Amino acid sequence: MLNLDTHILIFALEGSLSLKERKLLEKESWGISAIVLWELAKLSELGRIEMDLEDPEVLRALSKLHVWPIDLDVCRTLKKLDFNSDPADELIAATSLLHKVPLLTRDRKIKRSKRVPLAKG
Repeated sequence: MLNLDTHILIFALEGSLSLKERKLLEKESWGISAIVLWELAKLSELGRIEMDLEDPEVLRALSKLHVWPIDLDVCRTLKKLDFNSDPADELIAATSLLHKVPLLTRDRKIKRSKRVPLAKG
C-alpha cells in the first residue's frame, strides 16, 4: 500500500501523474490520511482545484481508498518528524511514519526527510 499526499491524489484523479508515479500506483493499493479529504474540500471551496465532491465518479474513486484516521497515535508521531511544514503535510507524513507505509509525494521538504518512508520507483 502507498500513502498518497493531497497533490498526488489530485494528479491521479486528473490523470496528470508522471510515468514513474503512474507505474508506482499501478502496483499498489492506495491510502490517504483523513486530512487529505479536508484539503480536497478546502481547495475546491477556495477555487484552487476543480473537483466536485458530489460528483458520483469522484465519490466512487475516493471510496476505493483506504483512509487512515487522525488519531492520538498519529498526533504523537508528529514529534518524530525531522522537518517542519504545514500541519496537513505533517499529519500526512506522520501517518506514513506511524503505519510504516511509503508516502508518495513531490513535496521537497518531506522528500528530504530521513525518517518518513518514501515511495521509490
